[in-house]
Amino acid sequence: MSVFAHLVEELADLLQPLFGASAAAAAIVLFTALVRLLVHPLSRAAARGQKARTALQPKIAELRKKHGRNPEKLQKAVLELHAEEKVSPLAGCLPGLLQVPAFFLLYHLFSSDTIGGRANELLGHQLFAAPLGERWVDALQGGLLDGAGLVYAGLFVVVAGVAAFSYRLSKRMMAVNPALPAGEEQMAGLGAVTKVMPFMSFFTLVTVAVVPLAAALYVVTSTTWSVVERAVLYR
Repeated sequence: MSVFAHLVEELADLLQPLFGASAAAAAIVLFTALVRLLVHPLSRAAARGQKARTALQPKIAELRKKHGRNPEKLQKAVLELHAEEKVSPLAGCLPGLLQVPAFFLLYHLFSSDTIGGRANELLGHQLFAAPLGERWVDALQGGLLDGAGLVYAGLFVVVAGVAAFSYRLSKRMMAVNPALPAGEEQMAGLGAVTKVMPFMSFFTLVTVAVVPLAAALYVVTSTTWSVVERAVLYR
């Protein structure tokens, strides 16, 4: 944790001439971009996997006709088909899973009063008038139109805009790519997820409201990156 805190502090020092008191916030955004850049090859692989799964739909349709009355055989046949074609139905989950540790590191870093036995100096940094270690409920104590309240209002506007764009993008992708066949949905456990996926980005609003501002910045930056990345890779 102390190593990670030192990294954020070093980035903040580098960015201080450009961003002043908001340098630590800019460092978090830069750190998030670096994490997403490292994960990008996996995102590209996931996009290729999605296109490969779409190409398998005619073969899976044939398997459904052949084993439609035997779900166990259908599931086994679909798994074997994916193995033969070297396509993983869960490959698209890897980019998101690999970002979880970075998010929790930031969450813990800006939720801890001490780091390595010393006072956590990062808690004194701000994004404009909003302390990075506080939450929306703390900002509300000064009023919705207070400095910190306005910072969160701006974040909510950005998140809502990104979520709306993501919703339209997901709906368009689902229209182009047919839903997974019943046997494959059961095999991968993705049936319910597919139905709610267009709405997932709106859950970011809740996350931003309840986590420390530093973690919220990570979520907003990462979500925005994801939407732009999907628009490019799945076009």
